[in-house]
Amino acid sequence: MRWSWLLMLTAFLGLSGCGAINNMMYKTTGDVMVGFAEQHTVPYVLSSDDLGMNCAMSEAMTPLLMSFGQVTKNPDELGVMMDLSAGNCEEQKAWKYEFRYMKALRAQQPEEAQDAMIVEKRHYIVAAKRYYRAWKHLNARYGDVGDSSCPSFDNDQSEFIYMMGLLAGLEALNSEIQSTSDNTGVPQNIAAKVARASGCLDDDKWWGVPMALRATVWAMLPGSQPQGEDAFQRLAAADKKGEDARVRLADVLHAIAAWNQNKTAMVKDIIRRHAKDVSRVPPDPKWAMVDQLATLNLQAVSDRLWIEHTGHRTPIGGLGTFWDDKKPSSGEVIDLNSIM
Repeated sequence: MRWSWLLMLTAFLGLSGCGAINNMMYKTTGDVMVGFAEQHTVPYVLSSDDLGMNCAMSEAMTPLLMSFGQVTKNPDELGVMMDLSAGNCEEQKAWKYEFRYMKALRAQQPEEAQDAMIVEKRHYIVAAKRYYRAWKHLNARYGDVGDSSCPSFDNDQSEFIYMMGLLAGLEALNSEIQSTSDNTGVPQNIAAKVARASGCLDDDKWWGVPMALRATVWAMLPGSQPQGEDAFQRLAAADKKGEDARVRLADVLHAIAAWNQNKTAMVKDIIRRHAKDVSRVPPDPKWAMVDQLATLNLQAVSDRLWIEHTGHRTPIGGLGTFWDDKKPSSGEVIDLNSIM
């Protein structure tokens, strides 16, 4: 009897030791992988202009990297970037069905239009949830964003991630609105929090984006614009800072604000100017992904306008041109007779 108890105790201690060793190995592995992703993968991705590759990486790797939060410190800053990127990937899928819906309406195909609209909204629901997860990661890292004093940042990358978290908050709200769903969990006061928190960032350092975030909120929320301010003047000034820095993210926020107020002529001018500047001046290599993402979003706005008026998207090479331009479009011209 005495020997049996000794064997059981030995086995128990052995198993406990294996568990401790495994936990130590998991924690070490997690620390290494998360640290590598934060220090090397994020900067590498931000310097790339391959948005498709970025989508594939964020959707595939987010569960793995974030799961290490169960055995080591939760990688919330990394989570901001991963979920923001994954949210944008899902939003791009929503665009595809939005365009399909618009073309079905033009073709007087109501069943096809309704089906496309349903799928579009499903994608927007997923996008809203992903963007909102990014916002929650930001709050887990920095406390109640927009409701407390400004945080202290470890380095420039932390400031950048903070700004991207604010952008994720606005994107979460916008995606929920587009989904027409109220079950995403996105609180309606995110926009006001983003506006307040954007004051924690240096506007000149970050390409005019902090001011553009505030001005976009002013344009979106009636009564939120401070006395003596003009949201669209501020947005135009932010655009200029982005152009000078060769990171033109503010252009997107300007276009969104103008679109929401049905300022179509302004939207077209923003797209024309952005396309001209991109063709003339390459992006800052360190932030190529951010600049390319701005162009992608403006191309989606351009596509909406083109489909609405012509039934097809922006012609290849035609970003910045429109169907009603006086001069011939510089985009690709397809001979329909050759494909009939």
